[in-house]
Amino acid sequence: MKDIRVVELFAGVGGLRLGFEAASDRYKTVWANQWEPGKAVQYAADCYKSHFGENSLVNEDINTVLDQVPEHDLLTGGFPCQDYSVAHTGAKGIEGKKGVLWWSINDIIKLRKPKYVILENVDRLLKSPAKQRGRDFGIILRCLADEGYTVEWRVVNAADYGYQQRRRRTFIFAASPDTKTAKQMKKLPEFEGNEDKWINWLMKDGFFAQTFAVKDEHIKDKKPTYTTVEPYKDLVEVTDHFKAAFWNAGMMINGKIYSEELVPVEKEPITIGQLMETGKIDEHYFISGEQMPKWVYMKGAKKINRKSAEGFEYTFSEGPIAFPDPTDKPFRTMLTSEGSLNRSTHVIADKKTGMIRKLTPVECERADGFPDGWTATMPERWRYFTMGNALVVPLISDMGRTLNGIFDK
Repeated sequence: MKDIRVVELFAGVGGLRLGFEAASDRYKTVWANQWEPGKAVQYAADCYKSHFGENSLVNEDINTVLDQVPEHDLLTGGFPCQDYSVAHTGAKGIEGKKGVLWWSINDIIKLRKPKYVILENVDRLLKSPAKQRGRDFGIILRCLADEGYTVEWRVVNAADYGYQQRRRRTFIFAASPDTKTAKQMKKLPEFEGNEDKWINWLMKDGFFAQTFAVKDEHIKDKKPTYTTVEPYKDLVEVTDHFKAAFWNAGMMINGKIYSEELVPVEKEPITIGQLMETGKIDEHYFISGEQMPKWVYMKGAKKINRKSAEGFEYTFSEGPIAFPDPTDKPFRTMLTSEGSLNRSTHVIADKKTGMIRKLTPVECERADGFPDGWTATMPERWRYFTMGNALVVPLISDMGRTLNGIFDK
């Protein structure tokens, strides 16, 4: 079987590449890009190159090197959730906001037309912006529809499928018109009157259904939605008028969109305790008696009287966070602030001493499914930061195995 040529955008420290290459040796990364704006030292890129080779990655602003992107079969990337709106330029053309990385992805899709696209984003993508829910995701769907792609999406919590972190992310899978996947989807009849066929694709036959099993049930208080991005003249009209309720799963065929809240077939997750280091831990990870009151306050419930910029007085409230984190459960979502004096930082009881401490960088790597020491090329603060920005690698391997099975069909 022939290689599956991969282009990896916003590569970070290589989680996508690790995941796909673990799924099959057919995946060959032919071009990768990583750029951290405004940083004199490119720690993530340096880490990537230390593992995959000095020439494995282009460490420049993606917008300046789009013409370097070669022909490929699979386009991947984890891009930030931003404002994807567009406007008319003075010359009556359409232009997206500068610095918004979706437009770089879109340019590559239009230029190279990869067979498949797998993208990752935060779960709130489906609901942004707050004042026009669903608009930003609608813009993405319209861009893909304009190029003839069929689309599926699923919000996946890694812990639901047996992994070690409660990390919810939106994954987007798009298939170009010449693939068997797209042809099969386009054979489905119009939605009205044939709802069961679309539902079967979403629950049983589709890419995500084959990868992440769901229960054959419907959530009564979250009514499925059916909408379309077809009637809008262009992306400006989508920006100005489109809004929709998107649930945690959905699909698009010829611009027509069906979405439903699905229930995962859960697996027992890996726990923090199973991944904790068991040897002697350096003392600087432990919380001193002097620091303890600050941690107790941050982790505890609180009500604080505040005043807005307009002079409105209100009470800010937040509930408690378990302190220390229970080690018989998976990790909470890793954030870029991990390891700092922060409410969201994990705090655990050390296995050897029972004393309270923060996670080590190695434990953070394990939380994301990276090999131990993967980020050892960079300062400790950046090790935490990059793991907070990373994805759960085994999820990518799961998707890679599914795609490998359908790629040549």
